[in-house]
Amino acid sequence: MWSPSRAPEDRIAAVDALRGFALLGILMVNIAFLASGYRMSGLPEPGFDGGLDWGVRWFVTMFMENKFYLLFSFLFGYSFTLQLDSAARRGAAFVPMFLRRLAGLFLLGLAHAVFLFPGDILTTYAVVGLALLVLRGITPKAALMLAVALTAALALAFVAAAGAAVLGLRVPGATSGGLAQALGADILLRGGPATIVSEHLHELSVIVVLRVLFQVPAVLAACLVGLALGKWATLKRPDPRMLRTLQWAGFTVGIAGQALHSYSAWSGSGVVLRLLGQAVDLVTAPLLAAAYAATLLRLLPRITPLGRMLAPPGRMALTNYLGQSLICSLIFTGYGLALVDKVSPPLELLVALAVFAAQAAFSHWWLRRHRYGPVEWFLRALTHGRLPAKQVQPI
Repeated sequence: MWSPSRAPEDRIAAVDALRGFALLGILMVNIAFLASGYRMSGLPEPGFDGGLDWGVRWFVTMFMENKFYLLFSFLFGYSFTLQLDSAARRGAAFVPMFLRRLAGLFLLGLAHAVFLFPGDILTTYAVVGLALLVLRGITPKAALMLAVALTAALALAFVAAAGAAVLGLRVPGATSGGLAQALGADILLRGGPATIVSEHLHELSVIVVLRVLFQVPAVLAACLVGLALGKWATLKRPDPRMLRTLQWAGFTVGIAGQALHSYSAWSGSGVVLRLLGQAVDLVTAPLLAAAYAATLLRLLPRITPLGRMLAPPGRMALTNYLGQSLICSLIFTGYGLALVDKVSPPLELLVALAVFAAQAAFSHWWLRRHRYGPVEWFLRALTHGRLPAKQVQPI
């Protein structure tokens, strides 16, 4: 029987299941950006303007975008506390070991961003990991207060930007690159490896500043929440009352805020409303992500096949995250079938579900024979400065 508290190798099974769930959500969001140069430019895909197409766009924006990467970030912070505890039990020097891990994440993320997907999150985790290292002695209460302060500051920055736009001032990053840029991106993404990499480098040059100013603080806030709850060991035995409270807040305030954010993103109402929608998103997306996590944690003990399905891909999350981009690149870009902007939004979601199902099956098969995923094995070797022992397991 699947246990909600422990998994093989003394892992916390709930963390693996949550990570697998987040991995599915991330794919269902990222596939639209992997499949279209227009979406990377902030525009809907041309030729897909039916009611179902728009329904899927609104659904993904409202219920998925900016929720699952926050959940993944929360788990990064939670796992940081588990690594600290593990190093302390073994008497290992944590700081040099963790710095090697962050260097490995950064190099993997850089390669991922250049060759497969400019929306990579691993480089952000490598940067945020340095902040976690500095703040590792923070109390749980102080970590939560800092997370709230970061979120509030970001939201107020977007409100201020909206005010500047009302006054007619130019707000950097508030407008997309336009149709010409999106069309050019499509042409390059359908080309050979050199043109694909060229387009990725261009996209990175455009988003790097916004990533530093927006994504890094948002990820750090989520990681700090994970660090606080990790120090409290919350996921070992989740409090049912806390889970119900998170569900109530997330599925009321969270959904209401995300409805406004979705309207601001797709109604064509202008820059001011989009910026205000971003501010609302920063505050309410974490609430909805928390409600998702609370719901899953309540379901896991009751629906044991759910945990058995999600935990293996969660244990191999790094391998599967990179694998998702590789598979989608082979489908949508000139690396393979070059179907960029030829697949409708509903079909994209079906492709995402099929890819995740295949990854879940592969993860089950692989972990029956190996202790770590392929990329996890590499990162573990880099982290510890030696090859991990007993990679092959008896079946």
